[in-house]
Amino acid sequence: MDKKHLLLLLAVVQIGCALFFVSEIVLTIFGGRTAPISWRLRELLEIGAAVGLLLGTSFAFVALRTAQKQQAKAEESLRQVQSSFHEHLEERFDQWALTKAERDVALFSLKGLSVSEIAGVRETSEGTVKAQSNAIYRKAGVSGRSQLLSLFIEDLIVD
Repeated sequence: MDKKHLLLLLAVVQIGCALFFVSEIVLTIFGGRTAPISWRLRELLEIGAAVGLLLGTSFAFVALRTAQKQQAKAEESLRQVQSSFHEHLEERFDQWALTKAERDVALFSLKGLSVSEIAGVRETSEGTVKAQSNAIYRKAGVSGRSQLLSLFIEDLIVD
């Protein structure tokens, strides 16, 4: 049985156990029980329901811890990938001999900002951003933003 089905089964067992306790209280309050059950059977049912709730809680805690560990591992992996990608960007920018301003414009372009948004962020004119973009494309040997982006995507998916 896989984890998903096991967790579903445990949830059903917990719901059943909780319903047992709630139904006992409701039946007692409203006098719904017509024939009393033996105290031994009642105690066994309550012990079983309590054990079911404890097991469900325990397994839920284990599942939560496992999920937290997986999330931490994924976040660490993402940090490593981001760091490696940033290093790769810097290497490419060095190869192309981009100025500080051109590096900023190239990074903002790769992030998907428009010319006007880049101008706003950099507090410069759109004409300046366009001129810097053209210099970037020339130095990188591409004809536009999509080709610039594709250079980095291609680097990521190559063996």
